[in-house]
Amino acid sequence: MKLPPGPKTPSWLIGLQFEGDPFGYMDNISQRYGDIVTLMVGSTPTIYVSNPLGIKEIFTNTKEIAARGELNLGFALMTGNQGVLQLDGLTHKNRRKLLMQTFHGARMQACGRRICELTEQIISKQILGKPFVAYPIIEDITLRVGIKVVMGLTEGKLSEKIKHLFTSILKQGQSPIDKILSNILGEKDLGRWSSYGYRLYLRQELFQLLLTEVEERRQQADFSRADMLNDLIFAKDETGQLLSNEEVRDLLLSPIYAAGDASGTAITWALYWIHRLPAVRLRLLSELDSLGDNPDPMSIFALPYLNAVCNEVLRIYPTQLFAFPRLVESTVEVMDYEFNPGTILIANIYSTHQREDLYPQPKEFQPERFLEKQFSSYEFLPFGGGSRVCIGATFALFEMKLILATILSRYELELVSQRPERPKFGGLICYPASGVKMVVRGLRQHQGQSQPLVVGSV
Repeated sequence: MKLPPGPKTPSWLIGLQFEGDPFGYMDNISQRYGDIVTLMVGSTPTIYVSNPLGIKEIFTNTKEIAARGELNLGFALMTGNQGVLQLDGLTHKNRRKLLMQTFHGARMQACGRRICELTEQIISKQILGKPFVAYPIIEDITLRVGIKVVMGLTEGKLSEKIKHLFTSILKQGQSPIDKILSNILGEKDLGRWSSYGYRLYLRQELFQLLLTEVEERRQQADFSRADMLNDLIFAKDETGQLLSNEEVRDLLLSPIYAAGDASGTAITWALYWIHRLPAVRLRLLSELDSLGDNPDPMSIFALPYLNAVCNEVLRIYPTQLFAFPRLVESTVEVMDYEFNPGTILIANIYSTHQREDLYPQPKEFQPERFLEKQFSSYEFLPFGGGSRVCIGATFALFEMKLILATILSRYELELVSQRPERPKFGGLICYPASGVKMVVRGLRQHQGQSQPLVVGSV
């Protein structure tokens, strides 16, 4: 088997280089080796593909290439052993169908107003003229939305406890010292005083909290509630049996993580680009103003330029850098290379989005490209593709658009610094390194006049 070209660097060194500058590393790899690259992980060849035709072959060939759940076991610490990422076959298909009920159009519309109100409630607490870091504030909004949509919980002690545990787990292990110790010690449970051990402790606290809620909700048997948890409690599996409480708990985890972490990151990047480029902001505000006061959420969702801006955010700095891996199970040919069973194939989302032939001047933020051309699902794939495409992709865009529209329509914001924001790799997602520092200058009116906020108002 002749493999595509690739670096001969040891995998541990590749990891350090990638973590130090993820986008720069992938740009260099693509420039040097092309759009199909081999990285060796031990004795296993892992092939990264950034050619749309090659990606199409990977996603559509389900006979020789399988999207095995076992390839995603590394995420089980965060999502449980029975989360949708870890499932296969009919079980996976059944659970995806159950989860997607929550993201139906009627459900989306029902929570649209809540998203706008929650955004206004949290952003209004920022003090006029006082700099703030956007990411944790946006993450607060998106996690609250996620907990509401997935579990039906609004304000209260339980919702706050769940939100606190989610954010704590996400942050745990991300400091430079923690990463150095992790490289030295590996993932060893040395008790709550070690980074990994403390993360396991937080995980156990979260899992127990969610399991208790699942058990209590099943006992209540309230058919009137419209949230993912209620759907799963009364749902039947592929054999006609009710799901176990542990299964329901694990299925809740990925949607909440995605709602809080991935959506929060994308919205923060959007705020950065919109306020870095005045022409983009002005055109966006003009489109938002055309809807008048208190527009319907579905009207906001349908705005073409807002859609283009969101797509360009997800193109230039995709929150998901790679699609979930696939396993070659029978000898197969992809892009004129023949791969043996055991080879791992991964669609490289970031490098596909950086192709000059698809996106001229790919480093430039140009939303207009999405108004001028419709890209295929193998050319633009911010939510992955095939059988593992993100189940909440439409809802993520809906949430992103409503939060941005609410903030931009009502507040005059500025970036604290015009220095370019650097991406920082955080284990799965690339965050803005500084969190995007901003300041509120005043309330905004459609005519473009600014109305001052009361200092310290809530």
